[in-house]
Formats: sequence, C-alpha cells, structure tokens
Amino acid sequence: MYLELKNIEKSYKYDKKEQKVLHGINLSFKNGEFVSILGESGCGKSTLMNIIGGMDSDYTGEVIFDGKNLKTINLDNYRKLEIGFVFQNFNLIPHLSILDNVMIALDMTSNKDKYKKAVELLTRVGLENHLNKRPNQLSGGQKQRVAIARSLANNPDVILADEPTGSLDQNTAEEIINILKEIALDGKLVIMVTHSERTASHGTRIIKISDGKIIEDQNIAIPNEGKEKEVNLKPKNLSFLRSVGIALQNMRLNLKRNILVSIGSSIGILSVVLMFSIGDGIKQYINNQIEKFADPLLIQVTKTDPERENVGPLQNGLGFNKEDIEKIKDIDNINNIEETVSYNLSSNLVLNDKNSNIMFLTSSYEGTFILTEENKADLPKDNEIIMSDTIAKALMGEDNYQDIISREVTLFIREVDASNKPLFIEKKLVVRDIFKIEDDSSFLTAAVNYNTLEELYKSNNLELKPTMLNVYAKDINNVEQIKDDLEEKGFSDSTVAEFLETFTEYLNIATLILAGIASISLVVSGIMILVVLYISVVERTKEIGILRAVGARRKDIRRIFINEASILGLSSGIIGVLGATLIAFLLNNYIEGLYDVRIINVNPTFILLGILVSIIVSLAASLIPSSKASKLDPMESLRYE
Repeated sequence: MYLELKNIEKSYKYDKKEQKVLHGINLSFKNGEFVSILGESGCGKSTLMNIIGGMDSDYTGEVIFDGKNLKTINLDNYRKLEIGFVFQNFNLIPHLSILDNVMIALDMTSNKDKYKKAVELLTRVGLENHLNKRPNQLSGGQKQRVAIARSLANNPDVILADEPTGSLDQNTAEEIINILKEIALDGKLVIMVTHSERTASHGTRIIKISDGKIIEDQNIAIPNEGKEKEVNLKPKNLSFLRSVGIALQNMRLNLKRNILVSIGSSIGILSVVLMFSIGDGIKQYINNQIEKFADPLLIQVTKTDPERENVGPLQNGLGFNKEDIEKIKDIDNINNIEETVSYNLSSNLVLNDKNSNIMFLTSSYEGTFILTEENKADLPKDNEIIMSDTIAKALMGEDNYQDIISREVTLFIREVDASNKPLFIEKKLVVRDIFKIEDDSSFLTAAVNYNTLEELYKSNNLELKPTMLNVYAKDINNVEQIKDDLEEKGFSDSTVAEFLETFTEYLNIATLILAGIASISLVVSGIMILVVLYISVVERTKEIGILRAVGARRKDIRRIFINEASILGLSSGIIGVLGATLIAFLLNNYIEGLYDVRIINVNPTFILLGILVSIIVSLAASLIPSSKASKLDPMESLRYE
C-alpha cells in the first residue's frame, strides 16, 4: 500500500470543550486510484484531507506514506515533492500572473527549467494563450485549471482535490473531472473530496464518511497501475533572490502606500544626516580657520619652575638653556626647532611723546608669525619691527597710522640684571609693516626678529633665553611620540592638534545630542513600518497559506516580509540622504552668499550611514510582523477571507 491511515482521530476545542471530528479512520490507498471521499459538509472530510496533505499534524494515529510516518519526516519537503493541492476556491495569488502562480511551486524544488515546465503544464490544461493574465481575468474553470497545473508542478505522487468543482457550472465541472481522471491514469493517486454523488461516481473508488466515521468504502472501477516518477526532484528552499522578487511584487501591489511610507520614514534619516553633516561642516570650518593660524605639526614646549618667578623675559617661568635644547634635539622625528621669546605687557613702544604697552613675539623662524592672507605683513628683518594696526593707531592716531611704516620707534623692555635689580633696555627699530587684527585682545600685537632681540640683550650684558621652543614634527603621525618623549624629559608641551582634539570632542558631543533628538523621528518611522507590515500580513494571510501549502517553510515566509522591510528601509534611506543632500546644497549656497563659507558637509560616510541606519530600523520593525506571518496556521490562512 502506498498511503495508509491507521486509527486517525482528530478533535477540536470549542469553549474549552473537546469535540471529536474524526473517529478511528483506517484507510489505504495506492497509485493510480481516483478516490472520491463523499460526505455532507462538516462530516470531517476536509479535515482528513489536511491531515493527509501534511497541513495538520495535531492528530492521533499514523499516516504512513511510502513506508514513512508523516510525524517523523519534514512536512515542508513532503508538501513540496509528494503532494499537490487543488482547492474549491482555487487559492491563486491574485497579484501574480498565472505563469508565476505555477512557478511559485516550482521554486520549491531543484527543477532546472522552471519557465519551460510551467508553460508545459499550463498548455496541458489548455491555458497556453493566457500565460501573463492574472487570476481575476480568468473564468472559474480557467482558475481551477491553473490550480491543477500548479498542483502538478513538482510531479507529486498524490493530488488532493478539495471540492474542486464546488464553485463551477456543470459543464466546466465535467472538464475539471476529466483532467483529474487523466492525472489518475498517469499513475498518480488522486483523492477528491465532494458532497456530490454524481461527481464522486467519476472515480475508481468511493469512500463515504459521516460524523467523522467511514460508513462505506466501495471500488467502482479498476485503477491504472502506478509507475515511477519520470524526474527525481529534490526539495529546495525558497531562494533569497526569489523571496526578494516576491517582496517587490507585493510592494508594487500597494505602490502608493509604500511610497508614502518611504517618504515618511525618510524624514528621520534626513534629520540625522543633516545634524551630523552640520556638525562635521562646523568642525571642518573651525579646524581650517585654526590651522590657518597654527601648524598641526607644531609642538610648543615650555619649561616651568614653580619656585622661581619673574625671571628675565619669562614672567612666569625659566628660559631654556643650551643643555635643554640639546636634550630636545636628541628626540627622534623632529624636523626643526625654533627659539621663541614671548613678552606679556613687560614692554612698550615709544614714538615721540606717545607710547603703547605691547604684547609681542620674537622668533628666528618665519612660520611663528601667525598672519592670515587678510592681515599678512612683511616679516621683520634685523632691527625691524612689525606691529598691529591697533598699536600703529595708538602711536600715530586713527587717520595717519599707515604713515608709521618706515618710521623709527623705540622699544623698551622691563628686565632684571644679574643682581635681580630692575632695569630697562631699549633699542631703536624701523617699522617694516602693519598687520590688521580683528580683536584687540590678540596676543600678537608686535613682532621682531629673534636675532635683533638677542643682540640687544648681549649689548646689555644679559643672556636671552627662549621662553618657548617651537618643535616641528616630520609627520603628523610623529606628534604623539614626540610629546611623550618631551614629557619623559620633564618638559611641558601643547599642540594645535591637542586643542583641536578637545574642541572636536565638545563639538562631537553637541552633534550627537542634536542627532539623538533628531533620531526620535526614526522611532516614529520604525512604528510606521511595523504597522504597515502588520496590515500587509493581514492582507496576505491567504497568500501565506498558499505558500505553505506548496512547501514554503516558516523561514521562507519570514524572509519575504523581512525583505519587504529591507526594501522599504533602503528606499527610505535613499530618499532621506537625497533630501539631506538637496537641503545641504541649497543652504550652503545661501550661507555662502552671505558669509562666503559652506557649512554643511554631507560626505559619503554619512550617506552610507544614513542608508544603513534606515535598513536596520526597518529590519527591527519587521521582526514582530514577520514572526507573526511565519506562525500563521496554513489551514486557517487558506480559509481566511
């Protein structure tokens, strides 16, 4: 015997009470039979068919197929290869063509030429001229022919037809019965459920069932002998690409809704990308402005001694001696060292009767003079000085301050001698040029050449010691190593990079806070996608049942909805980053027109991050709906209206 049912019993619970539907069913079937199960509605015949078809495993007893108990095998694979379903209400997926409705079953096996096979099957049932039509464009009889073609897709051994003629007129019903007869003549086992004795009489055997019990089992014709399958197919899971294709087809079905969801979800991505882009743009702008005034390779080295103060030009520390400088020169990866003296209100300039307190800097290296293109001045040579416009105005007046260029001024410096007695040293200098500063509090209001100052000190029997050394690294990657070596040798240091790092850290925190506030809309986006997917699960409940009937696994169903969410996330992300890019372009043009600066930097990293975050949010939102879809009962799904 090919298929055998041993003592099958099935019960349902209604209001906590158990109601038995099948009572000890014992039947056996063999290939080539066309069996009609005849009975009134509610007698248990459809329940029996679901058990045979592997759609229902909640029963007692045994179903033996080809020597194997159904409870010990993979039922998904069983439905893929061994069972073909034909339903009373056809159960075709409405948004797919009839060709795709057949191919969906072929996707579950190793069948190589799926398209050719699907065309052959539809041609066999007389629908070769309707391949690209959708089910709603066909008559009832044509729809049932599609269902029969789909049931034969994987060359199963058993065809289960549940009231296949119940919704057809008499002539069309006869055509469908004849097709089923032909299938049985090919050696397949055809089991048909019907409540019509006339329809049942077309088979080779009639089994009558009443109140869940077999009341009659009668052979009325000799079945055709069975034969082996022509093709040995293997079960196959729904491929990733095919599940993506199904997801795309489903999304096209509600295209307007999905476009609106994508646009709504993109607002969160747009906001977050803009926040990061504004933060990055501001950071780059300020860094660039700072780097105009300071070299990132520069390490400013000082030597402090808390026990000594107001010594020489240091004001608050000790100067560097030759031994100190030699120690620093021994450090690896240093490109250059320059000696610098910085005065803080310890000196003044005098012109005629007018004088001005100054803060000034002197160095042997031109790079020390921090002057932008806008305020740039010619650097001083020996016995020359450059000064800010504020000093020039203090000495010459508001109207004629430019006339001070090439004039001679006297520099006075407050110092102490070897006995620690105060004294003033002075030197006449020629004004080389004037530079402009925007802020009167700027530390650099005048500058002289280091050699000029050194000669002045020598002429007064004083030793000039650098108050600060400007150490230049060979490469930006050497800065930290040099700083560590300086600290080991007991010197203090600071770098432009260090300042930028601190500033950047604060700016990053502010950016993250703003992005966090903007990301609240991402939560709304996730909820929106979750709701849409829940609606989609409800709308496609019957489709889920159909896919399970042809062998789709729970994982396959889950993957379809996850892919749909991923597509929504991808489209939302793309719309979001495109919107952010457009807004950035418009705002940058507007700001550039006002302040000559582009402040919003939408870089590729933010674009990729925005799309990735959108997909992740969508995937997270899909977890519950996709899980719900995968857990739907296939029988209940098929009955869903």
